[in-house]
Amino acid sequence: MNAGCEFEPVELLRELVRRYSKLDECEDSILEAYDLLVSCYANSGKLLVCGNGGSAADCEHIVGELMKSFMFKRKISDEFAKRYRRVNGHDAPEWLEGVLPAISLVSQTAFSSAFGNDEAAVGVYAQQVYGYGAEGDALLGISTSGSSANVIEAARVARALGMKVIALTGHRESALSGLSDVAIRVPETDTFKVQEYHLPVYHCLCAMVEARMHGGYR
Repeated sequence: MNAGCEFEPVELLRELVRRYSKLDECEDSILEAYDLLVSCYANSGKLLVCGNGGSAADCEHIVGELMKSFMFKRKISDEFAKRYRRVNGHDAPEWLEGVLPAISLVSQTAFSSAFGNDEAAVGVYAQQVYGYGAEGDALLGISTSGSSANVIEAARVARALGMKVIALTGHRESALSGLSDVAIRVPETDTFKVQEYHLPVYHCLCAMVEARMHGGYR
């Protein structure tokens, strides 16, 4: 991630489609999701992410790419750098990086087990959306079938809060895609094949947003 050529977000999307030609039918929805996320972050919002099984692992992966430098080097803001220096008497450490705030709702093990036991397992993500979410934030719900009940309930709460909802699913229309502002429906229906497309899609989205919000130099 050295300073060098600047990358435009649309170039990253074109590269994705060159490598995975069947994703050309998702190009518009990926671009719409990118626009939605840029708007969210430009207005100091955050992204909440949820899914089950392999999609839960994808949630952790996505947050890992957003909360630190991914493809491009990120700097902390000049305003924060000045405040850090004023408060601490020296410059901020070089390892401190700019962020794209994101929370994986699958990580809250103690909460999820308690809420699932005491209240309703179907609500473990919805309850967290209600607690963490706010108008202007975004929810990314990942479900290969688009019918994951706990992700659907999370989307309903997000909509009620005034959040935007992005669905990442398989090819079929689904309850989740119907609740979403943007649905990226990859061109497969078998679970493992859907998951094989999800990874390059969310990698591309993370890189596109990072390039827009943090300069896109490497």
